[in-house]
Amino acid sequence: MRIAVPKEIKAQEYRVGLTPAVVAQLIQAGHQVLLEADAGLGSGYSNAEYQQRGAQIITSLADLYQQAELIVKVKEPQPEEVARLNAGHIVFCYLHLAPNRALTDALIASGASCIAYETITDDQGRLPLLKPMSEIAGRLATQAGAHCLEKAQGGSGVLLGSVAGLEPGHVLIFGGGVVGSNAADVALGMGANVTLIEPFEARRQSLRRQYNSDRFTALSNEDLDLQVLLAEVDMVIGAALIPGGAAPKLLSLEDLHYLAPGSVLVDVAVDQGGCFASTHPTTHLTPTYVQTGVVHYCVANIPSAVARTATQALSLASAPFVAALADQPLNQALRAQPNLAAGLSIARGQLICAAVAGAQQRDFRRWDLIL
Repeated sequence: MRIAVPKEIKAQEYRVGLTPAVVAQLIQAGHQVLLEADAGLGSGYSNAEYQQRGAQIITSLADLYQQAELIVKVKEPQPEEVARLNAGHIVFCYLHLAPNRALTDALIASGASCIAYETITDDQGRLPLLKPMSEIAGRLATQAGAHCLEKAQGGSGVLLGSVAGLEPGHVLIFGGGVVGSNAADVALGMGANVTLIEPFEARRQSLRRQYNSDRFTALSNEDLDLQVLLAEVDMVIGAALIPGGAAPKLLSLEDLHYLAPGSVLVDVAVDQGGCFASTHPTTHLTPTYVQTGVVHYCVANIPSAVARTATQALSLASAPFVAALADQPLNQALRAQPNLAAGLSIARGQLICAAVAGAQQRDFRRWDLIL
């Protein structure tokens, strides 16, 4: 199969879909890999490294898409890329369609088969292609939020860690999954107090055992007075997830008024529409805005800040699924691997993903009825 790896064109997206090492594996398996020129530079990989592994360097985006059968990307196709898709293409990347009806409509109209990293599962129902980026995003969320608390960044001037016997900063985290637990790791490591809101008792108990610290508290929604808690915290991290669906709105516009001026909101769920009513996407070049005196950090591709690490982690996780898609026709690959089938979002001009359909209030089709 001809596998194409285009250069990412979303703002400040420095990752690339495949590392040279994974490209070599695919070529050894008999596939052809086409790389858009300079696609790997943002992650520290030169054209020469890919060529040494057997990839062909394509200088024209039009030529790349014209030759491609399987397109392996990182972020969702941008309008220029969508315009080049056709029914002969399989697109494999993060899609985050739930909050983006326009992109959903455009991909349906293209006729391409589109598979979302973020809804592929493993045998335990976990999300193996979302996990590595969630680990990175969770760690960077606290790191970025701590920077935003600095006075020069518009923040309150609070240091998360305690010094000179002073009370440490206080971080509130919504969601105790991969993002939330990694955010808590870093916040506790910085010396902050952490309150984490998690709906499932078993998970709360697991996190309490994991951290075993008087600076860590895990609560359910029923156990807290949100307005009182908001008045006490310096940073709020939104890390709630509905796989494939729109993120739940956990803070209203009114809730912002209970936060102290210069407090920071970090919304890791911005790709799925965001956890906060005040959320709108930002970029690495302009990462923040201030609303009601609260600094908002809502970068839509947080892991791109550490593109080398993120590319290596993502390519390692995605490689078996790329190989499965390349080795056999799509319908056979999906039937052989139900976990891969869970990622199919669009095929033959039809919406397949139930979670996206629910978020957009539209119909969907079962993939096995149309492929």
